[in-house]
Amino acid sequence: MFKSLLLLFLPAAILAAPSLELQERQLSGPKGIDVSHFQGTIDWTSVAANGISFVFIKATEGTTFLDPDFSSNYVGATNAGLTRGGYHFAHPDSSSGATQADYFLAHGGGWTADGITLPGMLDIEYNPSGDECYGLSTSAMVSWIQDFSDTYESQTGRYPIIYTTTDWWTTCTGNSPAFADDNPLFIAHYATTIGTIPAGWPFATFWQYADSGPEPGDQDVFNGDATGLEQIARGS
Repeated sequence: MFKSLLLLFLPAAILAAPSLELQERQLSGPKGIDVSHFQGTIDWTSVAANGISFVFIKATEGTTFLDPDFSSNYVGATNAGLTRGGYHFAHPDSSSGATQADYFLAHGGGWTADGITLPGMLDIEYNPSGDECYGLSTSAMVSWIQDFSDTYESQTGRYPIIYTTTDWWTTCTGNSPAFADDNPLFIAHYATTIGTIPAGWPFATFWQYADSGPEPGDQDVFNGDATGLEQIARGS
């Protein structure tokens, strides 16, 4: 993804403003995928052999859904030597951010400083079955995300990664820059360049650049090198 970029995970506040080069990075960092039960049985040994370094695995959705393949995917990815973490698909219209963070943490979304566990990811995006912004105002949405983020941090010592699209973020949070200092950005943009990212963040830490490809699930890339990926997992 990101052309000879050796940025390690640092708070956005201490980084310079993005350059044109950073907005036109190439797909050169460690490759990853994100998966759920929709992918069925995954041959994790083959995934690792094909050069995949990391994976985000769906754990929970709202407070009523546990991905039935989370455990098998998590164990399989671990045994294959991948850096891995869980993700939560948000339903801000059904319960508070704190309630959903607690649910996520209770069902696979935790983090430990072992060098192979990524901070949990909050998947906050288009409503699959209703109003795009779940009926929330932009200020209410920002408050909901903050509630989730603060709850996750209070229990793990790490802020969750935020996965979104620039279009959704602009529409539903008013393009809020409130999370750029603490939460790594995982941007979804299916193209050969990353495009415009939401306000505040000078760069995206992860980029989902395709919704299908040679490996199971969505195709992702990390903004950095293998050492940087390990440091995010380790929290150092």
